[in-house]
Amino acid sequence: MSATTSDTRRIQWDAAGLIAPATLFVVVALLVPLGLLFRYSLNAFVPGQFMVDALTIDNYVRFFTDAYYLNILWRTVRIAFVVMLICLVLGFPLAYVLARTQSRYKNLLLIAVVLPLFVGNAVRAAGWMVAFGSKGVVNASLMGLGITSGPIDIMYTEPAVIIGITAVNLPFMVLSLQSVIEGIDRSVEEAAFNLGAPPGRMFWRVLLPLAMPGVLAGGVLTFILGMNAYATPVLIGGPRFQMMGPLVYGQFIEQNNWPFGGAIAFVLMASTLVLTAVAHLVAHRRLAAR
Repeated sequence: MSATTSDTRRIQWDAAGLIAPATLFVVVALLVPLGLLFRYSLNAFVPGQFMVDALTIDNYVRFFTDAYYLNILWRTVRIAFVVMLICLVLGFPLAYVLARTQSRYKNLLLIAVVLPLFVGNAVRAAGWMVAFGSKGVVNASLMGLGITSGPIDIMYTEPAVIIGITAVNLPFMVLSLQSVIEGIDRSVEEAAFNLGAPPGRMFWRVLLPLAMPGVLAGGVLTFILGMNAYATPVLIGGPRFQMMGPLVYGQFIEQNNWPFGGAIAFVLMASTLVLTAVAHLVAHRRLAAR
């Protein structure tokens, strides 16, 4: 055996030893509970008996044959997609400014972006509840400007939930984009301008394709967070506004129906993974077509 082969194998074993603890932790803390939850989703539910051991797909059939649950899934997907788009539109300019600024206050600006993440989602949702209330800041401002003659219903509506989830997810999009844009050589943009490209064309043909890894990372992250949102829909949307996260919680805690709750959780996880993978493939194909 040559020295080169021996060194290569030693490096491989060292690498395996380094990733083994993290791999073991993921298997024990994530995959094992998911496996147990999937097994629970195949059980039967009998009121008063908690769970009855079985191997049935009735819980999944119940979900996909009931228009009520399908509407909740569609609402969740729609809101997560809208939130992702809003975060991209609002986050890209801010990320670009943070990436290109030479100000000595750049670190303070980054801290200002990260700072909302130090506050829990429930606390931020409570703040939006105060702002959206009939006597909150939004209604008071609208009436003060003469736009409305009285308070309008903002709380417990889909737009209010979208605003609340967007406020939670926006920093993740900004940070994902900022790190990628910062690695793009500014001379590429200057070259496009020197060749006569207007700002809009430079953005679409140069900056956006180069920043696509950040767009994909931020889009996937904000979409997943939107699909699994819980505190914001519960507090801002109210008990009648259902999304998949609160629905899973209700089945486990309020209805004590673990088999159906497990089935809903796996539908949510599968939907998130499939939609994310499809969006990722479509984005890569369009980027390759350019």
